[in-house]
Amino acid sequence: MIRQQYNLQDLPMADLERIGLAKKGQLSLDEDDLNAMLSGRRTDMLRLENLQADGIHIPALDAKLSLRPNAEGKLDLLVHPIYKDIEPPYYLTAEEAEQLEKGEKVNIDKVIVDKDGKAKEVLVEFDRDTNEFIITDTEQILAPEEINGLPLTPQQKEKYRKGQEVETDDGTTIQYSAKDKHGVRSDRLALIASVLIDGGVSYILFKGLNALFNKPQKKEPGTNYHKAIEKLKAEGIKVDQQNTPDNDADEERAETVSR
Repeated sequence: MIRQQYNLQDLPMADLERIGLAKKGQLSLDEDDLNAMLSGRRTDMLRLENLQADGIHIPALDAKLSLRPNAEGKLDLLVHPIYKDIEPPYYLTAEEAEQLEKGEKVNIDKVIVDKDGKAKEVLVEFDRDTNEFIITDTEQILAPEEINGLPLTPQQKEKYRKGQEVETDDGTTIQYSAKDKHGVRSDRLALIASVLIDGGVSYILFKGLNALFNKPQKKEPGTNYHKAIEKLKAEGIKVDQQNTPDNDADEERAETVSR
């Protein structure tokens, strides 16, 4: 999970139309991929077809997409294909870069000095799909307030923002990942997270989450998952029964309800 950084109306629609992901102002992007882009993350790998670039026709290209503000304050569409050459950020040692590339480490938390001379904490990951390093400003990482209705402590939230695994009291373990389009991985297929956004609480029902790195995943949700759903229903917040893992455990999905 990460704070939403961009607004839907600011999307570079002309660029999206050029790569076949929009037509006449209508997007043809998966909702989770769209949310990932608006939150400053990358989409899943997409197949882009019939591309034109500098007079060259590209029949098909597998790539991930993301957004970045330009000097004019508008959003540029970034295309992340599969790179042959790997370029680590300057502040990683050769050993650290190799550990990430080989999957020996999931991420590395670093304190760096930005272009303005200020110290900044970043989380570095390696995307093996595109052979790129992904850098996330930890201040932009939004730690959940609750998982399955159980509050996270300040220490757990800090661990989450640093990219560490966080285990809750009902046996659910979560970990932030900028590589994942949901922004979170878990040892459970489904969970309910509550996040504080603009002073209000939003509840996000995740399904089909990716597993923690190099660890098995349990199909059954945490012990407090169903209690959390019943509590939302009792408070008048509708939770569609088809979104519970009992009915459709393998489908990737994230839905948001607010109060």
